Amino acid sequence: MSDGLEDVVAAETVLSEVDGQAGRLIIRGRSLDELAGRTRFEEVARLLFDGFFDDLPADFGPALGAARLAVFAEVAALDTGLLDRTPIEAMRALTARLADGDDLEVAFRLLAAPAVFTAAVVRAQAGEAPVRPDPALSHAADILRMTRGRPATRAEAEALDAYLVTVSDHGLNASTFAARVIASTRAGLTSAVLGGISALKGPLHGGAPGPVIDMLDAIGEPANARAWLEAALARGDRLMGFGHRVYRVRDPRADALKRAVGRLSDGSNVRPGRLAFAEAVESAALAILREKKPNRPLDTNVEFYTALLLEALGLPPSTFTCVFAMGRVAGWIAHAREQLAGGRLIRPQSRYVGPLPQVAA
Repeated sequence: MSDGLEDVVAAETVLSEVDGQAGRLIIRGRSLDELAGRTRFEEVARLLFDGFFDDLPADFGPALGAARLAVFAEVAALDTGLLDRTPIEAMRALTARLADGDDLEVAFRLLAAPAVFTAAVVRAQAGEAPVRPDPALSHAADILRMTRGRPATRAEAEALDAYLVTVSDHGLNASTFAARVIASTRAGLTSAVLGGISALKGPLHGGAPGPVIDMLDAIGEPANARAWLEAALARGDRLMGFGHRVYRVRDPRADALKRAVGRLSDGSNVRPGRLAFAEAVESAALAILREKKPNRPLDTNVEFYTALLLEALGLPPSTFTCVFAMGRVAGWIAHAREQLAGGRLIRPQSRYVGPLPQVAA
């Protein structure tokens, strides 16, 4: 038995490889450095879908734009009950209204759903009307427009594209494994994506970028970093943005996102000195972790610079996990289709360690 399925190979995949020792991520034969900041989300979604659907369009843009419009109809179901929920819970509930199935139309609507529903929920919770999608825009540009109510600059759309590409797939993580298990029962893509969303919202998976902002705001300035971080560790708190289940070195996604933040450093939403401050906190945290936990390889993970980037784009921390889902949904769908192609129901064994029935004398 392997607790947490550590080092257990549960599937063969052509979609992505996570090399935790070398700090390398490969997506469909392309390194993350080749893709992030150079490729739009629509192109990477097509790369992931290739071979799993018939008659894929050469350009995903028009089909994904049309899908955003189609799912926007479900925004009418927003009511006070949903608006009292967190954005990811409300987004998940609206996604559950979509028809299930395994075809390409369902897949495009699921690609569109986290973006359209998150934007609508955030605006409705702020007392503002949801913004109708513009199918002529890129997915990243329309996400920012629908959420903030104003057009995105080219630099902002490119930065969000870099993020969506960076998180689009990442091996057999918890949410992807959940999606594959559900897909293996032939429940449908919508059911698989709902399972992925449910796993992603947990703070040990995709729910941590928001608390990075809380940590930075609590520290306040570089001079406070060491004392604050040491006190947090003394309380037994986890330092958000550091450590990863697979990577034994620096998470390559952290560097991709740090570069994206740097390209926005002169943008209107970037707080003056914010990147330099974050770098100082990162440096202090890594030094303390090496001192306090010398036998544990704890380095910067994707969450740290995710928080900086999404904050710079003017997205509220309450939506950060939802934005993660906007990118990762492409991987969930591709993995679900790959699992269907294999056709095997995922059904591991367990070892019973409870009491045995009493045997009569």
